[in-house]
Amino acid sequence: MDRRTGKVERRTDSRHWLARWRDALSLPLAHRHFDVVGDVHGCLDELLLLLADLGYCVDRRRENFAVTPPRRRTLVFVGDLVDRGPAAPEVLRLAMAMTRAGTALCVAGNRDEAMARAMKGRADHVSRGMERTLNQLAKQPKEFRAEVLSFLRRLPSHLMLDEGRLAVTHAGLKEATKGRGSAVARVFALRGDLTAKRGPFDLPLHKIWTARYRGRALVVHGHTPVLKPVWHNNTVNIDTGCVYGGHLTALRYPERETLSIPAMDIYYEPRRPFAPNCTLRKKRK
Repeated sequence: MDRRTGKVERRTDSRHWLARWRDALSLPLAHRHFDVVGDVHGCLDELLLLLADLGYCVDRRRENFAVTPPRRRTLVFVGDLVDRGPAAPEVLRLAMAMTRAGTALCVAGNRDEAMARAMKGRADHVSRGMERTLNQLAKQPKEFRAEVLSFLRRLPSHLMLDEGRLAVTHAGLKEATKGRGSAVARVFALRGDLTAKRGPFDLPLHKIWTARYRGRALVVHGHTPVLKPVWHNNTVNIDTGCVYGGHLTALRYPERETLSIPAMDIYYEPRRPFAPNCTLRKKRK
């Protein structure tokens, strides 16, 4: 990709982001309650169970989903809908149906963005988890794949909700970048505060951005799998490693309560050791 093309694509992405962000703020959501769901990674069964426990009624007819939320509640996904898990196309169908119906919002995850590049043939590297999703999508109709690509490319880096009291992002958010669609802000939102160093298991090292966060908005995010929701200052990480055999977690806002569903299996072996939930540990013994 030449420099000029890259600038044009970044400007286009920024316009998409600003449009989505303004659309979200223009919806009558100021006094609604939200259910923010952590990294799904293609784990459909756990997502359906979590939605049921949250009070969402899911009507599934073959490949189509119609979801009725509880009164005055809206679902929000923190990104990473795809990659590694067993049923990425079905998760995408559900999320896309809900966003079209106005019953859900979604931000981009780094794996969602990487998947969009791979679908366009622009990925520098296709991981084993990404290859799994690409193989699943290859069995789907061409029209659906086009819809998926359009959906993934339009996802914003973060959302400001409840008149600025709630922020949802995938990996991180600085107070200074709230409401901004710059390339730098987007990288931070999708990947966190990355350093140039590599740590154990050859994984990128991150600075702990939550230690410096002092914003008034509660920031709900995922990206880094943890055994249980981690609160730090006015932030909470709800990626509890479902695809690795952990849990799929949702945060109820403004209640600030979490609800978790244990994974039914270890769908993908993590590079960094991750303890599966107690049910799976018993099965392994």
